[in-house]
Amino acid sequence: MTPTRQGFRRTGLAVAGAVLAGALAVACAPASGDSGSKSAADSTLVAYTGQSGDYQINFNPYSPSSIGGVGAIYESLFFLNKATVSDPVPLLGTEQTWNEDGTVLSVTLREGATWSDGEAFNADDVVFTFEMLKNTPSINNIGFNGTVEKVDDTHVTFTFETPSFVKGPDVLGSVIVPEHIWKDIDPTKDVVEKPIGTGAYTLGEFKPQAFTFVANKDYWGATPELKTIRWVALSGNQAGADGIKAGTIDWFTGPIPDVKNTSKNHPGYEAFTQWQSQMVLATCSNVELGCTGPQTDPAVRHALYYALDRTQLNKLAFADTAGDISPTFALTPSQDSFISDQVEEKVAPAKADADKAAEILEEAGWAKGDDGIYAKDGQRLSLAVEVVSGWTDYITAIDTMASQAKAAGIELVGAQSSWNEWTEKKSSGNFQLAIDSLWQGPAPDPYYVYRYFFDSAATAKVGESSGNNFARYANKKVDDAINALATLPLDDDSARQPHFDTIQTALVEDMPYIPVLTGGTTSVWNTDEFSNWPSEDDLYAFPAVWSRMDSAEIFKRLEPQG
Repeated sequence: MTPTRQGFRRTGLAVAGAVLAGALAVACAPASGDSGSKSAADSTLVAYTGQSGDYQINFNPYSPSSIGGVGAIYESLFFLNKATVSDPVPLLGTEQTWNEDGTVLSVTLREGATWSDGEAFNADDVVFTFEMLKNTPSINNIGFNGTVEKVDDTHVTFTFETPSFVKGPDVLGSVIVPEHIWKDIDPTKDVVEKPIGTGAYTLGEFKPQAFTFVANKDYWGATPELKTIRWVALSGNQAGADGIKAGTIDWFTGPIPDVKNTSKNHPGYEAFTQWQSQMVLATCSNVELGCTGPQTDPAVRHALYYALDRTQLNKLAFADTAGDISPTFALTPSQDSFISDQVEEKVAPAKADADKAAEILEEAGWAKGDDGIYAKDGQRLSLAVEVVSGWTDYITAIDTMASQAKAAGIELVGAQSSWNEWTEKKSSGNFQLAIDSLWQGPAPDPYYVYRYFFDSAATAKVGESSGNNFARYANKKVDDAINALATLPLDDDSARQPHFDTIQTALVEDMPYIPVLTGGTTSVWNTDEFSNWPSEDDLYAFPAVWSRMDSAEIFKRLEPQG
């Protein structure tokens, strides 16, 4: 059955939500040494994100090394659920409408909300936040280029020069910061140690091994029944799995052995999987922006694409929880109707084709050396793949891909580092390959993935901090098509498809991100001590502990059973 596109109202945005830029980065940077302990008596939930490395205090929501707070402390105007098509949930905004031609978005703000230091929230904070984004390109990951004006204390308007329906989800889902605090903060450099927000939680105790969020007793909404969240620092995914086994962790989004039998192996726990994140081998692809190495040759990227045995990779690294991926980066199968008829290969091949990989390389002038590895102009086809220490599934994936690539004459070498180091390498462009995932946008539509990760406006020269486009991809035809899509209503299929055709054919040809698989994001959580987790019947948020906006919504809805 061919999926159909969802319709969207042009006023009152009816869309699925997102892990939005800046909020969308992986949540925390844990370390070793504290397994945590949970207490039903004080309603403490112990959460672990699966990352390794000591926490370094930083609650700046615009920093790539921020360790948390988005959603739970810093709220947006609305919560946008990326797990299913649904209306936006009012937060600091209560109503929102577009004018007929999509140039003016009007938002009504919540009365009575206060910042956690007691100051009142109003339209001045919203205006300040978006003007700061516009005036600071390096943190403007949503590409906000409109004007924001205060009508009165509870009303603002966002005005754009051209129709901008597609910008609505990003505007509505961006965090708001307090003007009275942030007017003295450099959002590009400063570390925020005492975050002030309007959210349901505030920062409690901080230590390098763990920190806590505590329920905000002055929250404008109902004070959460879950009173304390303890974010623990461990050594990686194996430690997370061990914590589930020992009953010392309540929520872990990551791999555990025999995940299909979680409730049997770990009584009181259940596992839940959603497919959203498109796993890639990202490349520093652009020579003109300073990238160096064999991966800057598109032939190398295509050869590696065909060298992968995705069926074997899924089995060995992901316990058969991953799914197909399209080289167009339209999420398959839910977005198959967006895939261009001009693209012959709709999904990445399941099996390796070493002969095709060799043919591609040899046509590009690469020759196999005595050691079985290709070389060109004195350069061996050896590539380092950056990965975070402790990410056991990704580390296993790299080991598996290295064996597969070797059969095609390509050498892959895993390079492990802390989450902070890995993030710095990606954002600065000091890498050859990095295993990572591309996240979905605020509507079930590939436009957002294209704008986040393939728009040249979201990147920078090597050595400078990039936006989401850390592959440093730049293609004017793609940029023009993305910009054209930004002016069209989400439901105007006939006008939009030619632009998707342009983007997708270019991405298949250039392949700055090598498609691997669509990851099945699996959370394991404690159902004995906490109820009202997301389910197939009520998928009210994307169930990943590191998806900050979503996890914040989940924390607010959980009901402790102790």
